[in-house]
Amino acid sequence: MTAPRLFDPTLVQRHLARRRASGSFVFDLVVEDLADRLGTLVREFPRAAIIGPDLELLPETGATASHPIRFERYAAFAGDDEVPDMAEGTYNLIVSLLHLQAVNDVPGYLARLRSKLEPDGLLMVATIGGESLTELREAFLSADAMVLGGAAARVAPMLQVREAGSLLQRAGLALPVADVETHVVRYSTPFALMAELKALGAANPLADRPRRLATATLLIAAANAYQAHDADPDGRVRATLEIVWLAGWVPHESQQKPLKPGSATTRLADILKQP
Repeated sequence: MTAPRLFDPTLVQRHLARRRASGSFVFDLVVEDLADRLGTLVREFPRAAIIGPDLELLPETGATASHPIRFERYAAFAGDDEVPDMAEGTYNLIVSLLHLQAVNDVPGYLARLRSKLEPDGLLMVATIGGESLTELREAFLSADAMVLGGAAARVAPMLQVREAGSLLQRAGLALPVADVETHVVRYSTPFALMAELKALGAANPLADRPRRLATATLLIAAANAYQAHDADPDGRVRATLEIVWLAGWVPHESQQKPLKPGSATTRLADILKQP
């Protein structure tokens, strides 16, 4: 089956090309978190790759608790194919940063990255989570209803952490782990948030987006709704940012495996009876 086309990759590339040249605090948060996560592993990754929308901002090196890492860097959204041109079955570690949230075929993307890994190789993915920008989404829903009499697709759907584990298993990865980091960012006005999203190349990437530009009336209505529901006493507005992390290993005989059903030697009832 062909995955539904939610995102317009050509539009994403145009947005990224127009963005400002500096980095972003979101990307900085993710890179810092990646370093912390790799630092908990006592493992060597002789051949590692990292994928992200800002090639020049991707780290060239990293480290586990025991060994240094040198990354081969690949640009996301660099062509029509959602997965960069990488050799099959040759990597020990692949990291994807802030790419998955604009991928149309998420299970296929994960499965294809898995195919680039050797047995016992590790895939790590950071993506924008489903509760991100809920305040902006609700503000535009309210504004669309007021100004246009109906809703329009303006904020992209994003991955929920509860879905992540099953996606990793579907891609054929073992020992799947998914967790979420939640941040609340404050802006002087809703317009400051909208300007930041545009500057980061994160404007509406949906294929089914409204074809007409948002009018000043609509933007003002959305800003007023945002201010009414999500402003702090000092007048600044809150924006929720979720980063979902996924990790899974290519199966290998050395990995821990769950016990077979019925193989337990102690009854749970006996344990619960102990004082």
